[in-house]
Amino acid sequence: MIKLSSIVVAISLALSSQVNADTTTPSDKAIKLTQETILIDTHIDVPYRIHKSWADVTKATDDGDFDYPRAVKGGLNAPFMSIYIPANLEFEGKGKSYQLANQLIDSMEAIAQRAPDKFAIASSTSDIKTQFKQGKMSLAMGMENGSPIEGDMKNLQHFFDRGVRYITLAHSQSNHISDSSYDIRRKWKGLSPFGKKLVTEMNNIGMLIDVSHISDDAFYQVMELSKTPVIASHSSLRKYTPGFERNMDDDMLLALKKNGGVIQINFGSSFVTASSRNWYDQLNSKKDSAKKQGTKLSKDFDAAYRAKNPFPFASLGQVLDHIDHVVELIGIDYVGIGSDYDGVGDSLPTGLKDVSSYPNLVQGLMDRGYSNTDIKKILSGNMLRVWQQAEAYAKKH
Repeated sequence: MIKLSSIVVAISLALSSQVNADTTTPSDKAIKLTQETILIDTHIDVPYRIHKSWADVTKATDDGDFDYPRAVKGGLNAPFMSIYIPANLEFEGKGKSYQLANQLIDSMEAIAQRAPDKFAIASSTSDIKTQFKQGKMSLAMGMENGSPIEGDMKNLQHFFDRGVRYITLAHSQSNHISDSSYDIRRKWKGLSPFGKKLVTEMNNIGMLIDVSHISDDAFYQVMELSKTPVIASHSSLRKYTPGFERNMDDDMLLALKKNGGVIQINFGSSFVTASSRNWYDQLNSKKDSAKKQGTKLSKDFDAAYRAKNPFPFASLGQVLDHIDHVVELIGIDYVGIGSDYDGVGDSLPTGLKDVSSYPNLVQGLMDRGYSNTDIKKILSGNMLRVWQQAEAYAKKH
């Protein structure tokens, strides 16, 4: 029998370790490694953020999770800017998705043109590497929600020509391409007939397929069809959020390894811990209950609820747990970073509050015994491998 005092000591050490993981200032070694490495984050929602409320992210901003000074401090030099299209009937199939996607791409080009000493658009792995050597921040682009394709393969080529290099097939509702993990109406039971053709054509032109957000059935259908590795641009693990289909389970991770793809871990607290996920479920339940009773919700309903029920932020250590599990299950070559900065509101974990925080993650990885070589794979090496394989396949087809 273990003595109670031993258990108390063990718990104390564990809690102390967790606190230290979240509050320790990164070492010079961690900062140096972060700064000297290409750092790809495959999902940052700046385009839609500044579309809704303009901010000049070439300079320091008062809000949001990203701006140039903070990104430089954090060592971020190759963010994928999310061309996010809301999933609703107002956009789907009515030309508005196509229009909005082009506007968001325009805004990224404008940033690069306005500050050419700081930013450059990146549409290839060679662009990323060249611009890193030049000291410029590469702005790559991924489309979150394939709605702008609008059932026309010509639009796929159009957005590829404009620099988009991955497409998240669906978002929070099923569209003309795929069912969504959030949508209980499984219209297609996976991919639509057009969606299956789209996967093949995306392979052929070198457009990466993003399996974040899609239903499990759609995921496995992509696995069967895709001839190139796929990405999950901003997903975490269902192991730590049971029942949350938006995250990936162990069987999906094993399928991802077989495909050669990579999962880019989402930092949002509700993607990282069940307690954070449950907090949102309880908030929504309170709202639904109030509406059923005919109560008109006040503008500060969420704030009032939060005041009485503090949000259980995830910790840096818990984000690291997700990375650890991927590595333990399928290996170091299949995991990266897809933070969802500017996309998950104020739910970011302690120690990872904005783009200046990547050295904290690197320090955490060092503390857990990851080598510099392995850390570089997580920061960009794995994503670059997958992207290069897509480029090579396209050259042959």
